[in-house]
Amino acid sequence: MSLFQPTHRHHPGNQQDPIRFRNLVKRLDVSLRRQYSAEAADALLAPFHALGRDHTFWNRTLEGLAVFGAHDRFEAYCLQRPVAEFVVAADSFHVKPVIRFLQSADRYQVLGVSGGAVRLFEGTRDVLDEVELAPDVPRTLTEALGAERTASHVGMRSLGPGRGHVVYHGRGAAKNNVHSDLERFFRIVDRGVRARHSQPSGLPLLLAALREHEAMFRGISHNPFLVPQSIDISPDTVAPDELRARAWDVIAPGYAKRLHALADEFREAEARGRGTRALHDAAVAVTSGRVAQMLVDADRQIPGRLDGTTGRVSLAALDDPDVDDLLDDLSERVLSAKGQVVVVPHAQMPTDSGLAAIYRY
Repeated sequence: MSLFQPTHRHHPGNQQDPIRFRNLVKRLDVSLRRQYSAEAADALLAPFHALGRDHTFWNRTLEGLAVFGAHDRFEAYCLQRPVAEFVVAADSFHVKPVIRFLQSADRYQVLGVSGGAVRLFEGTRDVLDEVELAPDVPRTLTEALGAERTASHVGMRSLGPGRGHVVYHGRGAAKNNVHSDLERFFRIVDRGVRARHSQPSGLPLLLAALREHEAMFRGISHNPFLVPQSIDISPDTVAPDELRARAWDVIAPGYAKRLHALADEFREAEARGRGTRALHDAAVAVTSGRVAQMLVDADRQIPGRLDGTTGRVSLAALDDPDVDDLLDDLSERVLSAKGQVVVVPHAQMPTDSGLAAIYRY
């Protein structure tokens, strides 16, 4: 069972979210009762009903919600991206909206660096949220160095209304000690962010810092995900939405360029007989493991059944518990064969069939 719905962070929008959720659960119930007894359907949906009554959960939602349930599992994920309402009971989870969220085409991270502290953010075109740093990544210079600090006789002053933006200053030898401590701090932060955040996510990392701190951090950084262009500002001195807007200004050109490149790559492959836009041909190729890369329309579903042996597809109604979105089923199989799936906004799709597949051979 898979359930998706748009949600809201704040009042009054979030007051309607649990009501909409319960209505979607009713649709799941109708679908399940076509195949299961009322008692079995009630047992499967019990975790969904419990979530619908969890007031704490509904007060902490983001822009979207994805909920997955089965006989032996139940998981709910709050997403930074709105998703369309969608429910389905099928023989596998519906994961296309999650693939779109997890792919790195328009997601990014921002590392805010000041003299005394660091903060990490993650966002998209529409939203930017602060991310809790891994426990072994220090948040402040004192946390990183503790008693090992060499700059023991320096002053400090706070800039801006935000937390953590502290500038250390001194003269002569003390000033040199400050510089040494900041370099050590930045090295520790760079190593931790690279290992615990950049490498697991694969997201581009923007640096938000004043110029003197930007130069120092770039001079010691070994993070291959750090993009060349920075945001010349401390995140503590601007509103979150302004930081998001400035970050997207940096990310947007690369995002558009990547989508154009993917579309061009498909057109070239199709012209050489190494790709297809036809659903039936793509299904056969996916089933045999021939698809290296597939672009999928984010805004379309094609209800049907996929024969996992032959690749034959048959269209059917989505409210049947044995039916899922064929685009979703094909995406799962491409990923399981170590291929790449990119969920693309409808306006940027190079085909009108819902997919564009590129063959390995």
